[in-house]
Amino acid sequence: MTRPKSACETAVAILRLIRPTNSLMMGLAVIIGEIAVLGRIPSLFEMALGFSVSFFLTASSMAMNDYVDLEIDRVNQPDRPLPSGALSKTAAIFISALAGAIGIISASPFRESALFLAALTFVASALYNFYGKKTGIWGNLMVSYCVAMPFLYGGIVVLGTVNVTSVTFFLLAFLANTGREVTKGIADTEGDKLRGIRTVALVSGEKAAASVSALFYLTAVAITPLPYLFGQLGLAYALMVVPVDVGFAYSSYRIIKESGRDSALQVKTQVRYWMILALIAFLAGGLLG
Repeated sequence: MTRPKSACETAVAILRLIRPTNSLMMGLAVIIGEIAVLGRIPSLFEMALGFSVSFFLTASSMAMNDYVDLEIDRVNQPDRPLPSGALSKTAAIFISALAGAIGIISASPFRESALFLAALTFVASALYNFYGKKTGIWGNLMVSYCVAMPFLYGGIVVLGTVNVTSVTFFLLAFLANTGREVTKGIADTEGDKLRGIRTVALVSGEKAAASVSALFYLTAVAITPLPYLFGQLGLAYALMVVPVDVGFAYSSYRIIKESGRDSALQVKTQVRYWMILALIAFLAGGLLG
């Protein structure tokens, strides 16, 4: 007979289900987006609710992911909350729906465009989890939209519209993350083949996937000067984004030169660092002018 779970054990399982580190990072991304476009620290109200929208929508997506991937996790990650029996599938989908509702409701005090984007992000996440995972590049684009949206959303919260800085921030995250997802496809070829995921690497080969990855990275580099050229971010941003551009250019060269699994694993890690540096550059640009 299975021992009933204590309230503490259930709470820990819920936290593991929603992956609080991922959710926290996405919530902070909205605040960074707010600062970058506003040029100062926003109000506590704007920060708290903006953070809440992204945090809970991400938590919803994480719970939904575990619901959809239960059979895979039984083999690959049996200690996750669902395959381990710490939570039921019903609990997972309820938590996902509840977190999604909280995220969307948190957007309601803002403008209609903010509420629309929150709802759109929830729908995009659901489409990816239930239908998009095996579609290869289309799934990559869905993931990247959800990853990049907090930066655009932060600008809409504080300005009510988009500007060059917020659009550049969104596109940089979108392009870089899409390139990273394609790179991951090179590294995960064997597993993706077993799961029937139509990655660029499986459909068109590793060389083609490497070229596609590099194209996304270099396009991200091409747009980074825009906030400075349009006078929205100053010299601090211009100087701090240089290492970002150099990093993406190096990773592009590396993945094309050596398009195998080992190189892809290294580039995938590198790109995460360049994306973090880009966050710092936009934050510094917003605060220092």
